[in-house]
Amino acid sequence: MRKAFVFLALILVTCVAVAQTEQPNYKAAIGKFKEYYNANQPDKLFAMFSPEVKSGLPLEKTKDLITQMHAQIGDLKETTFLNYFKTAGVYKAEYAKATLLINLSLNGLNQIDGLFFNEYKPDKSTDAKPSVVSNIKTAVEAASQTPINDPSLTESPITLSTLAGTLSGTLTTPKNISGKIPVVLIIPGSGPTDRDGNSSLGLQTNTYKMIAAELGKAGIASLRYDKRGVGQSKTSAKEADTKFTDMADDANELAAMLKEDSRFSKLIVLGHSEGSLAGMLMIASTEVPFNGFISAAGAGDPADVILTEQLKKSAPPSVQTEFKRIVDSLRKGKTTDKVDPALYSIMRPSIQKYMMNWMAFDPQRVIKRVKVPILIIQGTTDMQISVAQAEKLKKAKSEATLKIIDGMSHILKEGPADREQNLETYNKPDLPLKPEFITAVVSFINSVK
Repeated sequence: MRKAFVFLALILVTCVAVAQTEQPNYKAAIGKFKEYYNANQPDKLFAMFSPEVKSGLPLEKTKDLITQMHAQIGDLKETTFLNYFKTAGVYKAEYAKATLLINLSLNGLNQIDGLFFNEYKPDKSTDAKPSVVSNIKTAVEAASQTPINDPSLTESPITLSTLAGTLSGTLTTPKNISGKIPVVLIIPGSGPTDRDGNSSLGLQTNTYKMIAAELGKAGIASLRYDKRGVGQSKTSAKEADTKFTDMADDANELAAMLKEDSRFSKLIVLGHSEGSLAGMLMIASTEVPFNGFISAAGAGDPADVILTEQLKKSAPPSVQTEFKRIVDSLRKGKTTDKVDPALYSIMRPSIQKYMMNWMAFDPQRVIKRVKVPILIIQGTTDMQISVAQAEKLKKAKSEATLKIIDGMSHILKEGPADREQNLETYNKPDLPLKPEFITAVVSFINSVK
């Protein structure tokens, strides 16, 4: 698991910077960034942001980010302009404890409307072409400006008002429908994930959009949506008040809507990653009748067990010990105010109640309560969820079908065995889904009654 600041990504502008010498406005902007960062003045840094960035990174989160970066990598000693890459000026940033690439873009008012931190690799610095920077868009852009480009499909915006706010998504159907057809509700995975499978934290996969396209071509409708508080899905709830079960509640609202739609013959739920447990919990706890459930890269152990295993591979012992301390406290119903910055992305105080709620559910117990046909799909090169996790789900629900796909990563695409190369595919939105995944999903949907 990489540190949170490495994944920070905001909005990319649409203008194109062609000059390869540093422009005065960019020189001034990076100079102010350095000044305000070192002086620990997040309010002044926040004032440099465009309105869109301010919306995506409010002042409190800006303060948290600066605090976290100072704790992890210290002061910013020097910045060196490298070049422009599409919309961003690329800088080598030498901090006291690390060297990063900063990609910064400005709008016509010289406000920062794009900001991304990435690892600095000397052998690649002259190219300065971080694929993440060239591809990331905001959740709103991904949801509303990049529809599936296939004339055989129709995409319709869906908005559903709930007690917690408004859910926004896209219903994809074959253009020429003859009679009733199946529909799949796609429940997204962890983090601030939008309807297409992309995230403002540096994830650009288009996984869910690709699933919708492949299902549509197979004569199957689908609904994918922005998670609560992401993209066009609005919520009045504060982060500190959110719970894991909110995911299941939102999915249930959308499922009920689909069930009432006379165009559809059967309703199948596809939960990806964290969405797998949310889907199982929803099906086991609702009166909405479902025809099938697909767990794609879903965990078999509780959240704290999964995170503990992931930290063993990426974090020093001191961080692992701190994580265990917080988890032990959460198990007793107590939150922890002081958190190591290295754990801020997964255990900051404002999401500890969410974690507490999430940890309470054991997927192996929940899946036993799911009384519909189940397909469990898992890839062998998934760096987040192992095959053993899928096997635990299968063992808990012996009648479920288990499909292991060789070479498939967590984002349901071809993934190298090498960890770093695998993670690089998370920002290759044009990389296709594994064909075996689509074949298994379509076959399962067609087989259920």
